Amino acid sequence: MKKVTHRSAWSWVPSLYFAQGIPYVVVMTVSVIMYKRLGISNADIALYTSWLYLPWVIKPFWSPVVDLLKTKRWWIVIMQLLVGAGLAGVALTIPVPGFFQYTLAFFWLLAFSSATHDIAADGFYMLGLKEHEQAYFVGIRSTFYRFAMITGQGLLIILAGFIETRTGLEPVRISVVAGPSFSEQGKYYDNERGDGENGSDFIITSDELRLSTSNITPEMADSLLQMIDNHNIDNGFVLPQPDIEPKVSWFARSVSGPLGVWLKESLGLDDQEIHPAEAMQGNIAVAGISLSSPPGEDDEVILNTGFQRGDGSIRLIRGERLVFNSRNWDKTALVAIQLDPALDRTAEAYFEGLSGNIPFAWTVTFFFLAALFAVFMFYHRFFLPFPLGDKPAVTQKGDNVFSEFFRTFSSFFKKENIGPALAFLLLFRLGEAQIVKLASPFMLDPREVGGLGLTTGDVGLIYGTFGILALTFGGILGGIVASRKGLKYWIFPMALAMNVPNIVYVLLSVYTPQNMWIISGGVAFEQFGYGFGFTAYMLYMIHFSEGSHKTAHFAFCTGFMALGMMLPGMISGWIQEIVGYVNFFIWVVICTIPGFIIIFYLKIKPGFGVKQKKED
Repeated sequence: MKKVTHRSAWSWVPSLYFAQGIPYVVVMTVSVIMYKRLGISNADIALYTSWLYLPWVIKPFWSPVVDLLKTKRWWIVIMQLLVGAGLAGVALTIPVPGFFQYTLAFFWLLAFSSATHDIAADGFYMLGLKEHEQAYFVGIRSTFYRFAMITGQGLLIILAGFIETRTGLEPVRISVVAGPSFSEQGKYYDNERGDGENGSDFIITSDELRLSTSNITPEMADSLLQMIDNHNIDNGFVLPQPDIEPKVSWFARSVSGPLGVWLKESLGLDDQEIHPAEAMQGNIAVAGISLSSPPGEDDEVILNTGFQRGDGSIRLIRGERLVFNSRNWDKTALVAIQLDPALDRTAEAYFEGLSGNIPFAWTVTFFFLAALFAVFMFYHRFFLPFPLGDKPAVTQKGDNVFSEFFRTFSSFFKKENIGPALAFLLLFRLGEAQIVKLASPFMLDPREVGGLGLTTGDVGLIYGTFGILALTFGGILGGIVASRKGLKYWIFPMALAMNVPNIVYVLLSVYTPQNMWIISGGVAFEQFGYGFGFTAYMLYMIHFSEGSHKTAHFAFCTGFMALGMMLPGMISGWIQEIVGYVNFFIWVVICTIPGFIIIFYLKIKPGFGVKQKKED
């Protein structure tokens, strides 16, 4: 078979980056939902799945191996094979006793394989495309990576839910209508058990709930939720969650706490201005669910209830997973639904409870994913090109792999212009790294503390539709224009696009508008600018990685990129609590200045990313 050195990027870039995103979202998001549905405690889910992020954090440390041994093409195909094997392993171990430990082991295999695949894919992208194609497809590859995120968080969950509906009792459906005209507050369930309807073995005391948007007191909310928790635990519908005492770290006690007090006193800020009195709670409704007939002596019927559609400002807060057995089938389990405290308009939401064969549903879902990766592996085995530069750095038997490994590390830090380059990677998104952590809390916080007082559903609509569309369009447009005049020409305009729109949050915090179109327009403008400006960041990492060991060096760049987001993000909430939203967003705008300054110290090859008139 003749080895094709160059193919149309459309034939492999979208599929490669879609395949890159799927295992990441499966490990980081889908695993959490699966374990929740299978009855693992929140504490265990949070602890063990959080560690699964480690391979992506430390991937720069083994990226030289991908550069030194074999080709990037080989690594991509083999890692996709391993990802498929890991997915199949999860599917095979879900039904067995001790599934939690076994599936976690396969998720670790998935995580390391996926992180290694990321290294190889990014390296192959730089080898398989000409400079102008790399610039052009920056936005395209990001778009298909986001499609993978949407597929994992949406379509895969829908698939598992669909299988559940076909393998269990008739689903439980609850509709909730909220509005200012209704009078019900702290609504309790009806104590009388009715008869099952339409052949369903579940009996629900009220499947149509109407709630007032008037808020209730914190005392009333706490009392109601405590009653529900005690009732469900005493009757065996749920297991009690372990009490974990919050610990105040040495840093908070000795450094950040005293420093925060000193800053408040120095700036003359009033605590009451930033931290208002205890707020009212959103109204709560309670419904009861029981079985019409007992299950077998040793059998359990597990009901998993979740949000199906409607306004995200209406949330299920108790009763997500209820266990019915021969001892409690005739008792009434309680579910609680709460409104967002900021909701002041008519809204509807629909919840559905499924009791199907959950292990079977997730087994089928993961077998589907394994089959999908078998397709990816075979497709890329035949359709990825064979770039001439895709060769292992160690080609001779006598070459010392260990010396090459450390030489790869040292060569990165010996690159020309390394100081300004690292400063750029760490500082270019200094403002954005802080906004990304506080944008949603700012939208959700009540106006009394300087927020916009939006509901959860409003924020989901703004960022999930207007925001994502603007972000995607900005990224694609950035790639197109960069391929015409190059990175050197566009880097300053893209820096402006990345940072200037942060002023939108200053204006929103000062004027706190209520009009959704104004808020959505401001967010869309900021997200478009971020998508457009991020193109320069990606292209500079590609440019700086040029030369020998470009795959490993690009991984190093992504490591510094993550560090540049992590460190400012860690302290952003602390700063905001001290100075308030208006001053915080002004501070964010000030933080954009170093990113502009450092641009003038970068050395960028003229014409990098520009399509040449004559091509080889």
